[in-house]
Amino acid sequence: MKRTFVLTSLLAFAALSPNDSGYGASPSPDAAGLCVPVRGSFCGEKVPESPDPLVAYRWERPLASDDLEHYELHPLSIEMRTASGKTRSIRPGRPIRIDEPCTLMLDFGQVNAGWLAFDSDDLAGEVEMSISEYTEPAVLNAGAQHPVKTAAAERQDGNTYLLRLNDELYEGVRYGWIHVRSADRPFTISAIRLTCQIKPTNYEGSFACNDPSLTRIWYTGAYTVKLNLLKDYFGAILMERSDRHSWTGDAHPSQAASMVAFGNYDFVKQNLFYTSTQFNGIAGYSLYWVLSLVDYFDYTGDRQTFDQLKENACNKLDIAYEHYGKSPDLQFFGWDERLGAGFENPNCPESQNAYKMLSLRAWNEFSRAAGAAGYADIAEKYAAYVEQKSRELREHPDPFGSFGLFAASDAVNAGFTTPAEQQRLWQNAFSDRQQRLSYSPFNQYFVIQAMARMGRHAEALTTIDDCWGGQLRYGGTTFFEVYRPSWNESLAPNGAPVNNQCGYTSLTHPWSAGVTKWLSEEILGIRPLSPGFGSFLAAPHLTPDVHSVRGSMPTPHGTVRYSFDLKTGRGRLVVPDGTRATVGIPKSGRTVRSVLLGKRPAEQASDKRTEDSLFVYYHGIRPGEYEIRAAYSGKLRRPRKEPFLYACPQPAVQDSTTRGDWPGRYGSKGYVFCHYEPDGSHRIRLPEFTDSIRFAKTGGLHIATRTDDRRAPVSEDGSGTRNAGTVVTLDPAPCNQTMTVDIRNKHDGPYRLALYFVDWEKTGRRSAVEVFDLDDKRLLMPVQIVRDYREGRYVVLSLEGSVRLRINQVRGTNASLCALFFD
Repeated sequence: MKRTFVLTSLLAFAALSPNDSGYGASPSPDAAGLCVPVRGSFCGEKVPESPDPLVAYRWERPLASDDLEHYELHPLSIEMRTASGKTRSIRPGRPIRIDEPCTLMLDFGQVNAGWLAFDSDDLAGEVEMSISEYTEPAVLNAGAQHPVKTAAAERQDGNTYLLRLNDELYEGVRYGWIHVRSADRPFTISAIRLTCQIKPTNYEGSFACNDPSLTRIWYTGAYTVKLNLLKDYFGAILMERSDRHSWTGDAHPSQAASMVAFGNYDFVKQNLFYTSTQFNGIAGYSLYWVLSLVDYFDYTGDRQTFDQLKENACNKLDIAYEHYGKSPDLQFFGWDERLGAGFENPNCPESQNAYKMLSLRAWNEFSRAAGAAGYADIAEKYAAYVEQKSRELREHPDPFGSFGLFAASDAVNAGFTTPAEQQRLWQNAFSDRQQRLSYSPFNQYFVIQAMARMGRHAEALTTIDDCWGGQLRYGGTTFFEVYRPSWNESLAPNGAPVNNQCGYTSLTHPWSAGVTKWLSEEILGIRPLSPGFGSFLAAPHLTPDVHSVRGSMPTPHGTVRYSFDLKTGRGRLVVPDGTRATVGIPKSGRTVRSVLLGKRPAEQASDKRTEDSLFVYYHGIRPGEYEIRAAYSGKLRRPRKEPFLYACPQPAVQDSTTRGDWPGRYGSKGYVFCHYEPDGSHRIRLPEFTDSIRFAKTGGLHIATRTDDRRAPVSEDGSGTRNAGTVVTLDPAPCNQTMTVDIRNKHDGPYRLALYFVDWEKTGRRSAVEVFDLDDKRLLMPVQIVRDYREGRYVVLSLEGSVRLRINQVRGTNASLCALFFD
């Protein structure tokens, strides 16, 4: 039976009567006005940086077999906007008298997995409700049960009204709206609430450092995963757009983050079995599943599960061997333009190279795990695959010369590259701060893993701030499916995001949470050295900027706790019974003079001392609690700050006054009028420096012939004739919220390109423009948002060479491009 609780504050639950649906229950307070459920209480650590309202709540013995439970949240703020345009803030918690049509906008403070409800004893009129992860009522793609996240308030038993958008009821909700379309007489709305569902899960791991943004990133990743823990598996998305089952590959970083944050190994195991027979048609996802099995075995030492799933893993790895070098149909490798933009061109060379390197990594890591599990023959088989294919790769005179960011990352992560090869890969693929950012935080996880393997932790922290820190600055309380830092310059905080080749963008996507595991393993520095933490490493990678860290890691033997401050040399380590620790004292460019563990020199507590360029290591530390005191000589040197640069530094210009009267302003070298002719064909005069122009993923129509509307482009022949046509994105079909225009030029010289957008029907279209190098797909400039183009608006770009334009829908029916002009 599901139980429902009311979350009255961050300090307590108020228990409600057991109720299967969770609707309409009322608090049952104790003498102090607060009640806690029998199974748990708010006895955990309060973490101000966490967006999770239950971060301090602890269930007693949560299990994978537990049902979902419910709790209620009330809005932090309510704003009323009347039909006359007046706005006022309303204090939450009080009944609201409705005298006229109005809209109530509700902010619950963070995204939640829930459904919106309110009470009214005397409702008289028409009322609709909306929800969203951002500050406008959400709209999603076809395939969802209710793509428009607005519907009539549905009355339940008694006086409760709720928003029902799908059979499972819950959606991703931070913001809600109650739209009073008509009021037949005054009435009252009260008890506005969000009923949230949650899988009982405790924070067994923790992370904190002197940079609160990194602490917040760790907890935001954990919360993103926690919101997507369903009854029997890891979900892939909160908003219902028809794809929120457990995707095999998506689950890899989700499960990784879940183990370090929650230690819910039984649930991870359940999901491994659940996804073991899934294929999804995506070749790389099968290999991510193998990496998930290796992660699980490393963290738990669960030999029985490894035994049960090893044949499945071997089958997946053998398929990859058969695929190797044969350019298989990958179906998908990532949303990034350089990886083929999702399903658009997944078999591009970069994706094929990345898949080969991912195969090498999966063979290598599974070989290591199989050896640790006692399967020497299996270990030798896949180690031989790695040796054979890496040797063949090096037979080419320039084996990594064509590798971009993602293939280079997978090559480094595969574990076979030499330091010299890594240095070359760094210079070719990672040294540009802008270009080492992926559109997808899923793929970015593997990029920062590679940066750590190359010892580039300071640069990795910069990248983490650009990607995940940027999402927080955008206003995110969970991590997004896709993201670009320039959104923060072009979109309002918590505003509607850019929709694109992934469809309508999810702002709560647990595949983006891999950074949580990275921070635990690399900055806190705790990771298993043998399966199940029989031995483990505690070696934090700290910098003058991120100089202190503390946290904990759940293990089958108990919780490892560790802290260290690079400036003071002080720290603390708890080694659980049944395990041994290797402690790494970070050098950070200095000399470690001495180390004490407790009151003794570290050498006396250790069975071995080694060192490399980064750490002095003490091995075989026995169970117990240790105070660490390290003495240094030398000075900490701050790393060089990296610039954030675009290849096209000249900013775009927008023009909303010219409308269709382009002659003399634009188009001196050529133009394309989209679907301009009455028969629906384009009118084209390409400049002499352009070889071709190609539209893809577009719909289109001829809008007007011989119109007097000044928004329509005037004919170049001097007749004064105006026609209008447009190419549009193929909304609302999934993954069709974008279109591309490829311009192939004969040389790399500079030119000016003006894009003319017209929202002919004046439906409130809002669009985005991205510009890439046509050959290597590097992002050339910040995203450009095109707002309010009902009367026509030009976006004028200063470019060089061949480019790809990607035009994305943000809001409205679709994105609509009328013409292009060359100068």
